[in-house]
Amino acid sequence: MKKIETKDAVGHVLCHDITRIIKDVVKDTPFRKGHIVTQEDIPLLLSLGKTHLYVWENDATKYHENEAAEILCSVCINDHMERTPVREGKIELIAACDGLFTIDLPRLEAINSLEEIMIAARHNHFPVHKGDKLLGTRVIPLVIDKSRMEKVKEIGGNRPLACLHPYIPAKCGIVTTGSEVFTGRIKDTFTPVVEEKLARYHITVSGHITVDDELVHIRDAILKLKEEGADMIVCTGGMSVDPDDMTPGAIKAAGAKVESYGAPVLPGAMFLLAYMDDGTPVMGLPGCVMYSKATVFDLILPRIAAGIRVSRSDIIKLGNGGLCLECPVCHFPECSFGKGW
Repeated sequence: MKKIETKDAVGHVLCHDITRIIKDVVKDTPFRKGHIVTQEDIPLLLSLGKTHLYVWENDATKYHENEAAEILCSVCINDHMERTPVREGKIELIAACDGLFTIDLPRLEAINSLEEIMIAARHNHFPVHKGDKLLGTRVIPLVIDKSRMEKVKEIGGNRPLACLHPYIPAKCGIVTTGSEVFTGRIKDTFTPVVEEKLARYHITVSGHITVDDELVHIRDAILKLKEEGADMIVCTGGMSVDPDDMTPGAIKAAGAKVESYGAPVLPGAMFLLAYMDDGTPVMGLPGCVMYSKATVFDLILPRIAAGIRVSRSDIIKLGNGGLCLECPVCHFPECSFGKGW
């Protein structure tokens, strides 16, 4: 840094904070380290007794922290995100709509492995609302070597590090199974729970069929809802391995290819996910979805709602973080449940 007269400081970068104290009126920091001095700043700086300033000496091999922050932002940002103004080398990205936030973990770790650079983000596959913070970027020092930022751009490549996938308005068909519900001996308390969860992700119920425990009836209900235009199908009940639980077999009989029957998640071990030939997802929900606050359905549904296909490999990864602690007061998704994938 070098010392210059304040009147000659326009365009230079401050190397230190400048405070302002007026007894019983104000105590603040109108100028912070890294601030680029403007012509309008000169009278205030002089009124604060700053006839000289310490500024950064321009170096063609280095970026100012704000310039570096802009590069980090360009590597991270994608559609459906808004950014904050750069301040002290930091930029934050904000959700411009409801959706599912994802981030490329290997590339995130590669960039954070570079010295003097950081990106702090929400968990991968986190459901967010419009206005939520997604991630923050900054460089640690006031200036940083341009060569290091070139490495950032190299790692970033030609696709954004992070994505916000908007929820796609969709129609869901629900098949309720169980002779006890079909005959009216007990009230269907499962469907209202499913409807409420679907609504969180802009999904409406296009059809609802209640059937007994006959495999052929469950199969026909699935096919009827599909024919009527359902974008996804959810089957409730009949998901255990008991001989009279026919839902998994009926889903297969309807022509859906099972991606996974069973998940390393509690609650929700008996969850089934399958896809029709045209990509329509069919889910078999175990009974825990009806009475537990957070289950495997809450982990899978946001991805389905965002139009992202879920593979068996994705479901296997749920084992890391797949244990719900069933807290007396549920704070999901602001908790550890499902944060491992």
